[in-house]
Amino acid sequence: MQINPVHVESTVVLAVVLCVHMAVWNQHSWCSIALVIQAFYVQHKWDRLLRSGGAVFQFRPSANSGIVPASMVMPLLGLVLREKCSASGNVYFERFSMVVTITGMMLALFLSLIALGITRPVPTNTCVIAGMAGSAILYTTKQTLTVSEVIEVLEVLLIFVYLSLIVLYLLPRCFTPGEALLIVGGISFIVNQLIKRSLNLAEVKGDPVNYFLPVLVVGSLLLGVFFALLFCFMESESWGSSLFFHMMTAVLGLGILMPWLSLFIGRHPLMWLLDFITLNDRRLCLLAYWVFLSVVASCVVLHQNYQRQSGSKKHQASTIVRKYFHLIVVATYIPGLIYDRQLLHVASVGCLAVFLFLEYVRYFRIRPFGQLLRQLLTLFLDERDSGPLILTHIYLLLGMSLPIWLFPGPCAPKGLLPGAGGLVPYAGVLAVGVGDTVASVFGSTMGEIHWPGTKKTLEGTATSVFAQIIAVAMFLIFDSSINLNTTYSWIVGSITLVAMLEAYTSQIDNLLLPLYLFILLLL
Repeated sequence: MQINPVHVESTVVLAVVLCVHMAVWNQHSWCSIALVIQAFYVQHKWDRLLRSGGAVFQFRPSANSGIVPASMVMPLLGLVLREKCSASGNVYFERFSMVVTITGMMLALFLSLIALGITRPVPTNTCVIAGMAGSAILYTTKQTLTVSEVIEVLEVLLIFVYLSLIVLYLLPRCFTPGEALLIVGGISFIVNQLIKRSLNLAEVKGDPVNYFLPVLVVGSLLLGVFFALLFCFMESESWGSSLFFHMMTAVLGLGILMPWLSLFIGRHPLMWLLDFITLNDRRLCLLAYWVFLSVVASCVVLHQNYQRQSGSKKHQASTIVRKYFHLIVVATYIPGLIYDRQLLHVASVGCLAVFLFLEYVRYFRIRPFGQLLRQLLTLFLDERDSGPLILTHIYLLLGMSLPIWLFPGPCAPKGLLPGAGGLVPYAGVLAVGVGDTVASVFGSTMGEIHWPGTKKTLEGTATSVFAQIIAVAMFLIFDSSINLNTTYSWIVGSITLVAMLEAYTSQIDNLLLPLYLFILLLL
């Protein structure tokens, strides 16, 4: 009997949902079970639409819709964050986590309604199941959220609707429906939170480090949408258009984003950043080390392009070569996690800004480097880069950084979490930097026993789990802030579950795996 990989993927996600439910056990966790059941049925409708070409937009080919794993990320994230904040007595972030949970559920239900609305004939059974799940979620929302929080959820939903229309129209074949839900939904939530805080500056509080990412996301979104629409009506490769692009980028950064950021941190961002970087010699040493690794990564790109023979334009970098960058990123993040997480937070946000800017330059063919970037990066394309954007390197950065950005600092006494929670900031390093890298290298070189229905191998998954366990042991030796107590079996089980998800998912694993490991380790 042939095993459907989508069913195994959904089973792994259901196992994670049940783990969270058993740990939390409240109204929202019951709703998460209802949500994953209806997402399983709706995913089949989306998959059928993708195969028949009946979807409204062009989604990434050679992948399923990914509705089940993507639908559960935000709700589960909100549930585990609420549990931590409730235990620490932080009422503000406990309410905030409830908003995250309900927002994720509403976004998933909206995507389900789209699939059911365009499917012909109308899937009666799936409509009934989705209706029951939606009714339970709406009733729970009415019982647990205040009017202002409900309005906040609706604001995010409205932003998501319009942003999805823009992104999916301008960027065909870049995302699956699930990836679009995860990425556009996250951006919509960030945009709404930034607008809300900008209108209530008197209530702004917290670490200034946490405001860099929202301002960067909104600025990058404005820049990308503006020029994508503008260059529909004018040539982007001319020197005049390129000069206008650079001028508008400078105006946006220096004239809008800098003053906006200064409202949150209370002083000029550049002066704050200078004092932040020069606070001690350790930070300067870390920055010098990271610059060195950036040079090494650039040399790898140039060397691989130099080796490409002129007569073999279809030649692509091998899996092992692409994993060089995973190793470089691991070497970048581990010292930052051990010695200075705040600096790593700011540096990763800055690196994201650079990556997005360079991708805009490449995509719009902005002179003088646009065409050069196209030639250099073409060598490293894989089957997931089927749209106009090259996103794999950005996904790698996001996968490594999201556990650091999402770390519930206000709900952690002295910035530390007990037990398996001590490994939460390392979730990206474990799942992507170590696990995915080892699974790809060993699976492609020595793997012989394939998981049913996939190209992944049993040997790759087994070595992935083993390598992550060794990495945990190394973190225990070098990072004295980690105290696992008696949670070793939970850590091994969490790593194994995420490794199974990696073996069977066709979504962007660099983005999905760290989030699920983050959720499990935070329980």
